[in-house]
Amino acid sequence: KPLFQSQGPTNERHSRRDDLEAIHHHYDVSNEFYGLWLDPRMVYSCAYFREETDTLADAQVQKLDHICRKLRLQSGERFLDIGCGWGALVARAAGAYGARALGCTLSTQQRDDAVRLLEERGLADRARVELRDYRDVTGTFTKIASVGMVEHVGRRRLGQYFSVMAERLDPRGLFLNHGIVRPLGTREDAATHFLQRRVFPGAELPHLEEMVHAAERAGFEVLDVENLRPHYALTCRAWVARLQANAAACLEAVDPETYRTWLLYLAGSANNFEQGASDIYQMLLAKRSTAQVRHLRREYMYAPR
Repeated sequence: KPLFQSQGPTNERHSRRDDLEAIHHHYDVSNEFYGLWLDPRMVYSCAYFREETDTLADAQVQKLDHICRKLRLQSGERFLDIGCGWGALVARAAGAYGARALGCTLSTQQRDDAVRLLEERGLADRARVELRDYRDVTGTFTKIASVGMVEHVGRRRLGQYFSVMAERLDPRGLFLNHGIVRPLGTREDAATHFLQRRVFPGAELPHLEEMVHAAERAGFEVLDVENLRPHYALTCRAWVARLQANAAACLEAVDPETYRTWLLYLAGSANNFEQGASDIYQMLLAKRSTAQVRHLRREYMYAPR
């Protein structure tokens, strides 16, 4: 979910009610609308391009596999996807990697489509998606992914967020956090206030150092950090192109104001990533333990599936 810049921290944001209302505002616009400009799997986060000429559909599958490889996801492992969207990563983890997968979202429309997806692919016996706040998930998991979710947690709640992830993670497990951050020195501007009012109320971008600090205080150690900024610029450009190519159909699904808002939002985001005003990082985390298995090299993360 690309953003121009971050909002400053506040004391009152990000109660369960606030987060639920923000999610409904952004994601329950219309599944039909999102389907006109996202890829066929409805992945609403940064894709992973092996080449700039990759199609959006291919790049999104590559992103799903990139996450699963980093997590070293294995058959039978319990996998949790926080803020799972329309279920693409849950379905990939269960279908291609054999995991027992759970996704959670606050969007009713996302949940309903994700449930249908899992049923259609014959995965309902080992994967499910629930309408649930991440703070209310119970149990422990071997692997956890949070993709495009941390931006909506709130900077003052980062400690709670990483503590919840640590509670849910098996002692030998891995957690991948994928999220947009603001570079040091970035300040609020008109685009920030536009986002607050029109696109995603309450969204806040932390600095990378804030996330690392909060993760370490929760008991994690950082195994790997990768900046995917060029990939998100390409992703946003692809979304803008699809919005423009499908303008007539989009305007049947939503009102003109919503269409123009999303077009401006995504075009501005593409420019922001291209110019270096926003970054996006994948952080691979584990609980600090001598029992944690380590790879001595990083090749396993990049080998094509």
